[in-house]
Amino acid sequence: MAFPLVRNLTDIPSNNYGREGFSHVTVAGFGLHGMKEIEVWLQTFSPGARTPIHRHSCEEVFIVLQGSGTLLLAPNSHMKYPGEPENLPIFPNSTFHIPVNDVHQVWNSNDSGDLQVLVVISRPPVKIFIYQDWTMPHIAAKLKYPYYWDEECLQTPSNDHKDEL
Repeated sequence: MAFPLVRNLTDIPSNNYGREGFSHVTVAGFGLHGMKEIEVWLQTFSPGARTPIHRHSCEEVFIVLQGSGTLLLAPNSHMKYPGEPENLPIFPNSTFHIPVNDVHQVWNSNDSGDLQVLVVISRPPVKIFIYQDWTMPHIAAKLKYPYYWDEECLQTPSNDHKDEL
């Protein structure tokens, strides 16, 4: 299926993938759009909603479009377990990046409005390792691949994947 070059963001379907208070839109992605190097997501978290504690095999850049919340970032991503996370406030027009394999969690800690972020990731599709808590050893983290929003894309035959120009 060919996608138009210019699209209205409100026409792109969203899904919560079974997570209450969460909405995910793949603006441009691996399977459906033929992206090879990056994916772009629009994610919305209602008050109290959060990502799982996780790490992944890609770099990730966030831009906070609206709302506020907390980025929880592990101090020991390269030790035996993540450790007690640093709590960093995030707010409209703030940006932050997550290096490859740094354990983190994004949380709408604000109780009065949605947190909406634009996310750019490298090297799609993403391999995500999920933790039960911040003391779980890295080797015990559970691999989720493909991740929920990549499952459909990987089942859809992509057309014209070019290796190089």
